Amino acid sequence: MQITLIVIGLLLAFVFIFRTIAMAKMKHKPMVADHEKVLTLTEQNFEQQTRNIVVLVDFWASWCAPCRMMAPVLNDVASELKGSSQVGKVDIQQFQSLANRFKVRSIPTLILFKNGMEINRFVGIKSKEFLLKEIAKAV
Repeated sequence: MQITLIVIGLLLAFVFIFRTIAMAKMKHKPMVADHEKVLTLTEQNFEQQTRNIVVLVDFWASWCAPCRMMAPVLNDVASELKGSSQVGKVDIQQFQSLANRFKVRSIPTLILFKNGMEINRFVGIKSKEFLLKEIAKAV
């Protein structure tokens, strides 16, 4: 019984140390610059930028490790989109009112808009292929 408890304690300590190291590395990882086609959405331009097109909007924050992981994926998606589809990003630290308006409770949250109306929502890390397929369905 004591050996089992010691083994479990060691495993928990290892997991905690591994997680701490991974989070520290992610914090110091530089931000990936947005692709030139990625829209920076604000309270002032949100309505205009999402009107008459399909837009995948990423609600994110700079301190969010999964958000940082999604940045290169969203850049790839933006580079492949043609026509009336685009990718946009909302920094929830700067524009909390937009996050509140769309009831964003965890990040990354990706909301697909068509003609300014929400048609789908995805929470967490998603693949480029998944996002392109969902955007294609909306077009």
